[in-house]
Amino acid sequence: MSEFVDHVDEDDRVIGVVERAAAIRDRQLHRVATVVCRDAEGRVLVHRRPGHLSRFPGQYNWLIGGAVDAGESYRAAAEREVEEELGVRVPVRPLFTFLCRGEISPYWLAVHEAVVEGRVSPDPGEVDWYDWLTEGTLREVMREWPFVSDGLEVFRRYEREGGARSA
Repeated sequence: MSEFVDHVDEDDRVIGVVERAAAIRDRQLHRVATVVCRDAEGRVLVHRRPGHLSRFPGQYNWLIGGAVDAGESYRAAAEREVEEELGVRVPVRPLFTFLCRGEISPYWLAVHEAVVEGRVSPDPGEVDWYDWLTEGTLREVMREWPFVSDGLEVFRRYEREGGARSA
């Protein structure tokens, strides 16, 4: 089943619709929405991607997210991705958007934040393991564990943009 995404230009304006696989293969700009999920204590959800995935298998990430469907808003995509991957519905708050020159393909990336209360039910096809970590512990494990490279770039920008906390 094909997944269609908006093909966008260097200014994040829609210029067409393309299959997601083609956008990645041909390095065409498209949109991705991610979410920093925090619990009520402010800890960040960190997860490991299953080993069978084609992109970043077995690597860790601190962001939940994925491609924005054609015609979908960044916010709607971010909320959909949290529900699909963690089994919870939460409102998200936009933080920043930037042109990410990703390891696999370039894309416009929108970063959001959400507070997740209660239990999550991760999709085992998307999340192999997870835990809630303080930002201090997250910084430590980012130096030790194999993290998705694009996620590391986003964390540096997140700190610069004032999203990170000192704890």
